[in-house]
Amino acid sequence: MNITIVGTGYVGLVTGTTLAELGNTVYCVDIDAKKVERMKKGIVPIYEPGLEEIFLRNIQAQRLFFTTDLKEALEKSEVIYLALPTPPGEDGSADLSYVISVANQIGDLITDYKVIVNKSTVPVGTAEIVRKTIAAKTDVPFDVVSNPEFLREGFAIDDSMNPARVIVGSESEKAQEIMAKIYQPFTNIGIPIIFMDEKSSELTKYAANSFLAVKITFMNEIANYCEKVGADVDKVRLGMGSDDRIGHRFLFPGIGYGGSCFPKDVKALIRSGKQEGFDFQILEATEEVNQAQKTILISEIEQYFKGDLKGKKIALWGLAFKANTDDMREASSLDNIKILLEKGASITAFDTIAEENARQILGDQISYAKDMYSALEDADCLLIATEWSEFKNPNFELMAEKMKTKAIFDGRNMFALEQVEDKGFFYKSIGRKTLN
Repeated sequence: MNITIVGTGYVGLVTGTTLAELGNTVYCVDIDAKKVERMKKGIVPIYEPGLEEIFLRNIQAQRLFFTTDLKEALEKSEVIYLALPTPPGEDGSADLSYVISVANQIGDLITDYKVIVNKSTVPVGTAEIVRKTIAAKTDVPFDVVSNPEFLREGFAIDDSMNPARVIVGSESEKAQEIMAKIYQPFTNIGIPIIFMDEKSSELTKYAANSFLAVKITFMNEIANYCEKVGADVDKVRLGMGSDDRIGHRFLFPGIGYGGSCFPKDVKALIRSGKQEGFDFQILEATEEVNQAQKTILISEIEQYFKGDLKGKKIALWGLAFKANTDDMREASSLDNIKILLEKGASITAFDTIAEENARQILGDQISYAKDMYSALEDADCLLIATEWSEFKNPNFELMAEKMKTKAIFDGRNMFALEQVEDKGFFYKSIGRKTLN
């Protein structure tokens, strides 16, 4: 099938590449001409494990194309995926201006039946807005479908090729048949397509992400309480996760969630509720607790240095909001950097993958190390903000040689307590006993 993807951000590029891998001919449209030219040359504009391989393979197989010409792409395709930004406005609501703008263009350009697929995360009722926007411009028949993505950054290729389910929101039998054909490679191996109305589909995405945000935040609260009463959050987590009603995933405590989805989606659902006169009290509390959790180790660092961080050199391992991505959006590292700099500390950070994006945000406010051990040179302490695998089994002897003070503040519980216990480090993590 011929498919057009409008928008080559994270969701659009992964979706387009995956659909090409499934045998479709895919035309990816973006208004950024320089970006389009780089992609035509095989340059992947984002970091995502496994993406480059299938990206290049499908370009070579002539199933994946890039263009700035929306009209040309529409003429070649029956199905049009909208993978456009929906950034939060000042009030937290999702900004639909990009979606509506493209819907207007589609209304001006289509000459035969199309299925318009909302892949972006959008508020309840967006499918109807898109439908009305296009219908105001044309009498050509079309259908609008809600088909939310459930991609985890760092695992997006696996999530795309092996989804737990596919959600399709449409009450049009014709559109349902076309979407079923696109996803037949999945249903052939037992992955279900769940058909529902558009509004339920739109809400499913927000509900799923917001629930996971609540789950993470609840575990962080339990971790903080563990420290008060002397319990071990690792043991509590294992005990909870063994209950199959709860499961083990998203129970790892740390310094808050970030990224492009959870913060934005929680805010948007809160705002959508208020527009209907409804308060999502749990989500409001989740957002408040998560913001505080991001910098919960600052007070511990201050206490360790007797309230004075001026002139202290802090090594920072990890800048991205989580491992296996270069995404700096809502990263906890940024909240910690801001406060530590305000308190007079200097920071040397290491993150090979996210450094370029971090530089665009932070510039020369901090220093950047060539490797994880170089960051430790004469450091008064180490703060770990991202759970990169390379941090899991460090050379503690080398760390001790490099650091001025053997103090580790671990925001991602990277080390088992037994790993650190006999190394002579002060070690503060989340929800576990502190090693002195």
